[in-house]
Amino acid sequence: MSSPDFNLLATLDVLLAEGSVARAAQRLRLSPSAMSRALARLRDTIGDPLLVRAGRGLVPTPRALELRDRVAQLVQDAEAVLRPAEALDLQRLVRIFTLRTHDGFVENFGPDLIARIGTQASGVRLRFVQKPNKDSTPLRDGTVDLETGIVGKTTSPEVRAQALFRDRLIGVVRLGHELSQGRITPTRYAAGRHISVSRRGLDRGPIDEALLPLGLQRNIATIVSGFSTALSLARASDLIASVPERHTGNLRSGMHSFPLPVAMPEVTVALLWHPRLDADPAHRWLRACVRDTCAPTQRAPCETAATTAQDRIEPHTEDG
Repeated sequence: MSSPDFNLLATLDVLLAEGSVARAAQRLRLSPSAMSRALARLRDTIGDPLLVRAGRGLVPTPRALELRDRVAQLVQDAEAVLRPAEALDLQRLVRIFTLRTHDGFVENFGPDLIARIGTQASGVRLRFVQKPNKDSTPLRDGTVDLETGIVGKTTSPEVRAQALFRDRLIGVVRLGHELSQGRITPTRYAAGRHISVSRRGLDRGPIDEALLPLGLQRNIATIVSGFSTALSLARASDLIASVPERHTGNLRSGMHSFPLPVAMPEVTVALLWHPRLDADPAHRWLRACVRDTCAPTQRAPCETAATTAQDRIEPHTEDG
């Protein structure tokens, strides 16, 4: 069976609305003979004469009357699909966005982001889920709308990525800890009892690699999977936590923070999404909200061009 010619729907809509081959031809800017041929094709396709002679005019058949409203609606729907998207109305937007983030992001940036979203679009809700790995499948299959993290080797190449902020590892201890006073040397730092942050349970990471040429080694007292847990332990003990500075700003309130005494590279925390959402107005607005919330200083919302995930960045956590 051959595929139907959907162009005939628009022709049928005009014929049934006008009830005249001549007027339909004029409206569609066709010749009367071309419109007569189109009517013949419609009659053959539908198996009904559709318009029949009655005196000097044409009248619709029962089948034509049955189809008239349905065809008009189909044509309107098709035209709506082929038009550019309407301007985003935040006051009427009702949607749930799922954001996959690392430990500390919600605690540090969540309150401001939720407040910003609520002020601009009260019908929008945010669903935050943990990011246990760098697998891009949730972005690809649509279960996650937006993600934050470091672009790595396992990030799918089609994923879009845009920088949010630069971050670096710092040391954190409770107030009154011996490292809260005096100059922090590599020896003083390494001599303390440390918390290793590793999703994979590793007790060694980039910091240990940086200490190795100095002949120093950290004393790892415990291993945890997240920064907030590490800070909670450090707050209530003499343990030393080494965590990302920007990711943990709110979580470190009332604690003493210090630069690490060994050279550690800064990293770029990025916003990641699937390219099918590039042009979605609501998603573009959400991305701008996240960027503005994470910006070091307040700035006006704007949409900038996204880079691709080809710009690989090494992870900044203990185990990536």
